[in-house]
Amino acid sequence: MKLDTTWIETWMGASAAAIAENKALLNHLDREIGDGDHGENMDRGLTAVVPALAALPDDATPAAALRSVAMTLISTVGGASGPLYGTAFLKAAEPLGDGPELDGTVVVAMLTAARDGIVSRGKAESGDKTMVDAWTPAVDAARAAAAEGASPGAILDSAAAAAEAGAVATEPMVARKGRASYLGERSAGHRDPGAQSTAIILRAAATVAGDD
Repeated sequence: MKLDTTWIETWMGASAAAIAENKALLNHLDREIGDGDHGENMDRGLTAVVPALAALPDDATPAAALRSVAMTLISTVGGASGPLYGTAFLKAAEPLGDGPELDGTVVVAMLTAARDGIVSRGKAESGDKTMVDAWTPAVDAARAAAAEGASPGAILDSAAAAAEAGAVATEPMVARKGRASYLGERSAGHRDPGAQSTAIILRAAATVAGDD
């Protein structure tokens, strides 16, 4: 499908469904190294995003839709994830300008801006065992796919696959940021819940877009 406002609305609906389906898993992952409520928080936030997007005017731009997602997540998701995801979507809107549709270049810019927003807000880098460990591979894969002339949908698919692999790769890491860092070496052997929710959300983006 075209990567327009309708795509963002459909993407967020698919994300909400996927997070709801994986809520128990995300809570379990978070229970191992955090507060145990990441799934609950993300489910609450994305459930609120769906009606917020439906309330936008018919002529809302994709950037306006992303800003709506951001503000809703900031106001409804508890813990550190709300500000981090909120910042991600807020920054993701910036490269879109007032355009009605995203091409491959803008998709890469959107993902890059989202990742950079998370890094800036959370002061984390690759290897810290955070959602950055899913976002950075996603950005790198998106750039590589775009350089090869891939379609926007294929770029998103590459990003999602890299995020999924990145989430798995957090398992042996020792956390250096966030609540998990308090566990030191004991944080190894557990997947980061934020990286896993990132992989779920980016996979929803790719699935909805299709290989256009």
